[in-house]
Amino acid sequence: MDLTQINNIIFDLGGVIINLDYDKSIQELQKLCKDNCNIAYSQKEQAHLFDLLETGACTNEEFRQGLREAYKLEATDEEIDEAWNAMLLDIPQERIDLLLELGKKYRIFLLSNTNDIHLQRFNQIVAHSFTIPSLDSLFEKTYYSHLVGKRKPDAAIFEQILAENNLQKSETLFIDDSIQHIHSANSLGIHTLHLQPPLTINAFFADVAL
Repeated sequence: MDLTQINNIIFDLGGVIINLDYDKSIQELQKLCKDNCNIAYSQKEQAHLFDLLETGACTNEEFRQGLREAYKLEATDEEIDEAWNAMLLDIPQERIDLLLELGKKYRIFLLSNTNDIHLQRFNQIVAHSFTIPSLDSLFEKTYYSHLVGKRKPDAAIFEQILAENNLQKSETLFIDDSIQHIHSANSLGIHTLHLQPPLTINAFFADVAL
């Protein structure tokens, strides 16, 4: 990919910067079910309750209670949060180092479909593992779906980032591991990179002069 015309990079978080395992959360939540249950959550699609949480349309308390009612969970708030956060693994040091270097050459942004429970854990991971104050400190601006009330793949969130930061589509690269988000950005004229294992952002940028 030719990056000579790229001045701005929008990064996804989960699966791009932080390693994820969706199955871990599903398995842990299912352990809390009174009866056998099927948790409707995956990288490609999810039940409406998860959409509500990711767009800030329900509180953490409403989300937990919604899980209890929908899946007959018998669990404390802490147990639900631990199960929900189980998918969040680690952030390799090399990715933090790369973002620090990229920030010297490009305007870099973060766009994540996430929620308050996960965001608290993200920042705990950063605080315990690195010498930076928070994820936000790595980027010019961060866009978390639950705080802006919009989520990928809706075009509105991409348009908001472009407009608020005066970004030109032809100069902007969006990196994500979910194909539906890539298609949405592509349809708007934004350059994209669909990050699929074993490719990592470090491997992609290895041949780019920083």
